[in-house]
Amino acid sequence: MTLELFIRYFHFISIITVAGALVSEHMLLEKSLPRKTIKKLAMIDAIYGIAAILIVITGLTMWFGVGKGADFYNTNPVMHTKFTLFIVIGILSIFPTVFFMKNRKGDQDELVEIPKKIFMYLRIEIALLFIIPLLAVLMARGISF
Repeated sequence: MTLELFIRYFHFISIITVAGALVSEHMLLEKSLPRKTIKKLAMIDAIYGIAAILIVITGLTMWFGVGKGADFYNTNPVMHTKFTLFIVIGILSIFPTVFFMKNRKGDQDELVEIPKKIFMYLRIEIALLFIIPLLAVLMARGISF
């Protein structure tokens, strides 16, 4: 029981961290930014990445270990939808991550134009992220499609 609580706690903290990082990235974005700000964005994005990895580790641990059991999760379409949304968010996050990594070095005061796609990807990630808790509540209540 204690192990399950510990894993669930880290799962929730990781989710909160991912949400905070995405919102922080979005709030820092402007049409053009100095490289020093892009470097900060890259660090926030690294925190986002670490938290996302922890979500996967703790989620899979609950799925195949200490949670309700693999039978519950394997047959639950809400769980599969939730997992699919998480994967889509992860795929969308590749583009901002690559942009931040490529543009963080150089003259720290030089302005870099931020492509509109980066704004769009972050906004879609945030929107999808806010659907996942609804699915989690439905799943926890035993509601399925």
